[in-house]
Amino acid sequence: MAENMVQTARAAFQTGKTKSVEFREKQLRGLLKLFEENTSTIVDVLAQDLHKSKQEVVILEMEMLIYDLKYMLDNLQDWAKPDRPSKTFPNWLDSLSIIKEPYGVVLIIGAWNYPFLLSLGPFIGAIAAGNCVILKPSEISSSSAKFMVDTLPKYLDNECYQVYYGGPAETTELLQHKFDYIFFTGSASIGKLVHAAANKYLTPTTLELGGKSPVYIDASANIEVVAKRLLWGKWINAGQTCIAPDYILCSKEVEKKFLAVAKNILKDWYKDNPKESPDFCRIINDKHFQRLSNLIKSGSIGIGGKTDPKDRFIEVTVLVDVKPTDAIMQEEIFGPILPIVSVNDAYEAIKFINEKDKPLAMYIFSNKKKDVRLILNNTSSGGVCVNDVIMHFAVPSLPFGGVGNSGMGSYHGKQSFDTFTHKRSCLYKNLGLLGEKLCSGRYPPYSASKISILQMLLKYRSGVSLKYLPHLVMFGLGLVTACSFKCLNKYLMDNNN
Repeated sequence: MAENMVQTARAAFQTGKTKSVEFREKQLRGLLKLFEENTSTIVDVLAQDLHKSKQEVVILEMEMLIYDLKYMLDNLQDWAKPDRPSKTFPNWLDSLSIIKEPYGVVLIIGAWNYPFLLSLGPFIGAIAAGNCVILKPSEISSSSAKFMVDTLPKYLDNECYQVYYGGPAETTELLQHKFDYIFFTGSASIGKLVHAAANKYLTPTTLELGGKSPVYIDASANIEVVAKRLLWGKWINAGQTCIAPDYILCSKEVEKKFLAVAKNILKDWYKDNPKESPDFCRIINDKHFQRLSNLIKSGSIGIGGKTDPKDRFIEVTVLVDVKPTDAIMQEEIFGPILPIVSVNDAYEAIKFINEKDKPLAMYIFSNKKKDVRLILNNTSSGGVCVNDVIMHFAVPSLPFGGVGNSGMGSYHGKQSFDTFTHKRSCLYKNLGLLGEKLCSGRYPPYSASKISILQMLLKYRSGVSLKYLPHLVMFGLGLVTACSFKCLNKYLMDNNN
């Protein structure tokens, strides 16, 4: 099945139809129509998979994809045009262009935690860039995956865009085949396997992974605002978000204030029984529930801690007195548990962060610009959000991606188009006499005078300065004069004969 899909997609790409911008726009409008006609069904399937509320589905998945589609449609014509780069001195007589070409057949492997956003987000970019695509949604969020298998073919070209359903065995089979680009969203452990499979064919990849995204809070921040923004970012989708705040770094003084405010906020949001709230998601499966239940044993419980294995429910839980060696600090949490590690200042926070792998996101809550700059200048992460969490993901002009163990490559907005586009450099030279004279110094026999001429042509000049114009004019006149004398001499010799 996988082989047939790849062959069908490659044959479709070779017809050249996806290179038409009009064809790409038609497919993007088809996706837009899919969302417009299937809103209630998408809400239902995400409720089945993750117990997601309608608001989380509409705002955090559908509306973000609809925005991305419209943004892409508004800009695609311009982005697809060749770029005209600036010329250097030796190329004043030439034409330069950068042609935007699709890679070919792209494999996109989606994630289960945001089944539509993290599968169809890169899918939109791959279509816009003119590729054929095989989409592999995660089988863990099975209702969403089956919806995509059944529904996408009704709105898109069935040869160019196909959906492959299956588990680890089917994904392994799929990765045996040659693709022109692979885009993967998931864990670092699986990302390494995907990257190893891509190496067989030297296939370029984008890996959107994760990691332990730290939060630094200092005493200058408004703790009421901090707590609301931080708690919301941590417990949307029950913490099953790749850029969810993973742990807090703060002083004991800030910790005490945070806990007091957080308790009131959570009671306001979820009342006395969070389990009964229609706004709180569930853990995706028993395996992840058991893993998270074990992580709660780290440190001491400051807030929450209740669980229900039958319902795969884990209450909003804040852990205190957490040590760097505790189990919860050794892996990405990916659940509704938030440990707090004590540090005295920004310097200690920087040291702690730098002792771990580079995270996908970093969050800083502070009104001290000096400390914010200090942390930014002395740490590394995929992205940063100051005085909020998650929201940088929603800005289309900001590339989203990881660094180091949290991933490679990026997407969103124009970056999605660029990620799936090969930029083909083209130099157009003329065959005229003047152009040939300008570059004739490269031909043997070599000499000191030729070296001088080539050095003059190749000399680095900052910007295009008019002070060099007289030199170019004189050089050109000299060549024209030399050519004229040569032609005149030939004419006289021919007449004398």
